[in-house]
Amino acid sequence: MKRLHKIIAVIACLTIVLSFAACKKTDDKPSETGTPASTDTKYTVGILQLIQHEALDAATRGFREALTQELGDKVTFVEQNAQGDVNTCATIANGFVASKVDLIMANATPALQAAAAATSEIPVLGTSVTEYGVALDIKDFKGTVGGNVSGTSDLAPLDEQAAMVKELFPDAKKVGLLYCSGEPNSVYQVNTVKRFLEDMGYTCTLYSFADSNDIAAVTTTAAKASDVIYVPTDNAAASNKEIIDNICRPAKVPVIAGEKGIASGCGVATLSIDYYDLGVATGKMAAKVLKGEANISTMPIEYAPEFTKMYNPAICEALGITPPQGYVAIE
Repeated sequence: MKRLHKIIAVIACLTIVLSFAACKKTDDKPSETGTPASTDTKYTVGILQLIQHEALDAATRGFREALTQELGDKVTFVEQNAQGDVNTCATIANGFVASKVDLIMANATPALQAAAAATSEIPVLGTSVTEYGVALDIKDFKGTVGGNVSGTSDLAPLDEQAAMVKELFPDAKKVGLLYCSGEPNSVYQVNTVKRFLEDMGYTCTLYSFADSNDIAAVTTTAAKASDVIYVPTDNAAASNKEIIDNICRPAKVPVIAGEKGIASGCGVATLSIDYYDLGVATGKMAAKVLKGEANISTMPIEYAPEFTKMYNPAICEALGITPPQGYVAIE
């Protein structure tokens, strides 16, 4: 497996170099202080996405379309997917830096961490990142990263997600919180939700898995010991939602998910944002940075303006659950 990851990393790096070589650039770029660039300026934007799944794909699509709408054919995208491997994230980010792209869009927390570690000069915009203070180890985070990093957050109101457990399953006693221990924002979410649930009187147990290799075993343990399972906005869970469903649905254990993509595969309900819209917001931020209309060092993190209660009709029917009024069906 390690050998395969190394091969993927080398291929990713070569692809970046070859893709960048095909892009025409000019030297007239916006300064760090936000001085407007020439109208003839061409831009190359590197997109680093952690892994392929519905939510991240939607965010990337929204970003591309919004930035293309703003800049037209003046922007060229070099898009790379790390296939869930943190080391490959670093390789891709370093390749973007070596190629001197004009901006890096980092989709998901490990992608943001890799890009931020790779450069302090090239603007980096994150998206699908839950909590920037946690992701970048910033104490007393006040909403602005500073330096060359900003972006958008997919953080939903965690107290309201916890309240959904009470709303849908008032008679439940034990809640299992299932998450990937390698994702700092997942750790943040489950610890926060756990406190809310315990205040409501639930007995909560954390069930962490390291990667996709042990998710089935950990989910099986959680399903046997829990009345309800909570899965946060977690990239590893999103990529393995079928495994979670194949264990929890037959066991008649409902799953409350942190976002729509996970809920569509294994959850009964979620309080979720629209990741396409999140990507659009990130694309608009990128346009301002590239055109010199904004200084990234002073750009606060932007948050989704709307959250929607949603339910999965198929899983709800299988488990005999009727969602309350106000829940929208996941199509």
